Amino acid sequence: MRSRFILHPSSFILFFLLAVPVFAHDIDTLITGGTIVSMAGPNIENGSIAIDKGAILAVGPSSEIDAKYKPKTRISAAGMAVVPGFVNAHTHVPMTLFRGIADDRDLMDWLTNFIFPAEAKNVDREFVKWGTRLAAAEMIRSGTTTFGDMYYFESDIAREAKAAGLRAVLGETLLDFPAPDNKTWDEGIAYMRKFVAEWKNDPLITPAFAPHAPFTVSREHLEQVRKLATEMGVPILIHVSETKDELRQVAERAKGMTPGVYLDSIGFLGDDVVAAHGVWLTENELHTFAKRKTGVVHCPESNTMLASGIAPIVQMQRIGVDVGLGTDGPAGSNNNLDMVEEMASAARLQKISRSDPKALTAREVLEFATIGGARVLGLASKIGTLEPGKRADIVIIDLQQPKTQPVYSVESAIVYAASGNSVVLTMVDGRILLRRGELLTVDEKAAIAKAKQYRRSILESLKKK
Repeated sequence: MRSRFILHPSSFILFFLLAVPVFAHDIDTLITGGTIVSMAGPNIENGSIAIDKGAILAVGPSSEIDAKYKPKTRISAAGMAVVPGFVNAHTHVPMTLFRGIADDRDLMDWLTNFIFPAEAKNVDREFVKWGTRLAAAEMIRSGTTTFGDMYYFESDIAREAKAAGLRAVLGETLLDFPAPDNKTWDEGIAYMRKFVAEWKNDPLITPAFAPHAPFTVSREHLEQVRKLATEMGVPILIHVSETKDELRQVAERAKGMTPGVYLDSIGFLGDDVVAAHGVWLTENELHTFAKRKTGVVHCPESNTMLASGIAPIVQMQRIGVDVGLGTDGPAGSNNNLDMVEEMASAARLQKISRSDPKALTAREVLEFATIGGARVLGLASKIGTLEPGKRADIVIIDLQQPKTQPVYSVESAIVYAASGNSVVLTMVDGRILLRRGELLTVDEKAAIAKAKQYRRSILESLKKK
């Protein structure tokens, strides 16, 4: 008798489920095949990142990720490093139009005899617009996706940054003397109220107060800023302990106190305060900053260009102060906005100043330039690492260039061998701003042409008294 094999109906269902492949999810972008330096865990060789609606959906080995997603755009990163976008946590971007105007001077001479006069004669909304466009082109090309700015007409800077696709924390500079945009303190406060109302809930732009420094803003006005920033729920950007001359001026104003002690004594410090420079902060002040959760932005190239000193970054790390990295303004205190160059300088300066080649590693300064800067600017929940749930602010760096080969350590290749022009892709919030050398969101030819026009008019203005 012929035997019969009878399948139960449920067996057909099981067979169907096993035979049919899992459907791939439609997404916007898949970056595949690169070395993922997530800053949230170990590096992933031959890794992929799935991105949709501006957010990171998944990060992992390409063998696990790629089959799960069907992207509209697929980007091969083979032979390249995929890193979080760089955070330039302190700069003054419109000052690109003053680049090189007064080099090789100390800070007070540079400010009082050159920059402040040049700003008074030249800075207006049009100047700020074109200076920001030029800076945006430079930053996007060198991998900066977020910047912290202190300048004038910040609402105009906000419009330009947003049009370029950049993320930014923008501080309207407040001074006790007339500024290019607001001629009195009260005008500055009124401007800030409008600025915050316009931009506070923007997905890319964070408005901020930016009292210039404790030697250019009175105690009464610093206390007013502190109160208003708390009420409005916005951060504060300020220069602190940049030079020895600043220490002298603050001591004259504040009964011998140093800047950090003075600011703490008036209740100014907090986790929403971003202190630029911190070159001369004492160990006691650093403990206070750690306690108040006040972050510091290290600007090594500016501090050396102006001979201000070398900030005690290793001490800050040990004590628990959050540290970010910034270029400062591109006008005599640095002259470029290249964060890759800034990382190399940060590491090397700590090594020589401490006579210790182990003082600061490539991985540590890469952290300053990514998640460190995000923490300092209050954006760590959104950016700074490559992990699911974060916004897709991503940079791809070409490591196949002669200057980066062979690669034994990806972090070393990025920090010590690469440069800003090694960046081949810049993405913010899932939007590609630079790809294969093509800048997609800024007309850089027009910005460069306008910069040349401004050079002529600025030189003419400085001849007039």
